[in-house]
Amino acid sequence: MSLKETFPQTPEIKSLTQESFTHALMVLANLDSDFAQILETLGPPPIWARETGFPTLLRIILEQQVSLAAARAVFTRLCAVVEPLTPENFLTLDDVQLRVIGFSRQKMLYCRELANAIRNGQLDLIKLETMDETTIRTELKRIKGIGDWTVDIYLLMALQRPDVFPKGDLGVIIALQKLKGLTTRPTPTQIEAIAQHWRPWRAVATRILWHYYLSALTGNSKLKKL
Repeated sequence: MSLKETFPQTPEIKSLTQESFTHALMVLANLDSDFAQILETLGPPPIWARETGFPTLLRIILEQQVSLAAARAVFTRLCAVVEPLTPENFLTLDDVQLRVIGFSRQKMLYCRELANAIRNGQLDLIKLETMDETTIRTELKRIKGIGDWTVDIYLLMALQRPDVFPKGDLGVIIALQKLKGLTTRPTPTQIEAIAQHWRPWRAVATRILWHYYLSALTGNSKLKKL
């Protein structure tokens, strides 16, 4: 049986597995010579998976418009104070406690909105896992502070959906500009047009772009040939 027969390129694959991920890398390398060169030079990217649920969604909110290192430091301090990290336990923290942990006033508001929505039954993250992407996006964006980027990252990393593409992600934007030799950063419309070529594996393409971006930041000498 061929790979195409084993993994038809349709949206039927609801979440990535190691096997479908490996297949997707092969497909993308055949579709895009730049991807092929990245994979040959740097090897395959990590799957970058996270657990589903409140802690992960809260962490993604913390990662909005700040460095991953800064968000990780705040999240680590939070987990040291709140154990287990549930909506109910999070809501016991007052402004002073959250400020000491590293929350901005805006992030306090957003994370409390999320915690309250889950506690009050407005949002059921377990039921969300079985829904289609359009419904998931609609349900999550009802919560103040959750926009398309946050939903994209949750779909991509926690729910492991195969064709999610975070066109507003800075790492993706910078990687695409460098990889495709663009003189200016591509617009969301340009990015979306480029990414159409990678369907139905755009979430895997995102991981390749992140892999390239992170390696470029480290000044990896292997990248000179790219």
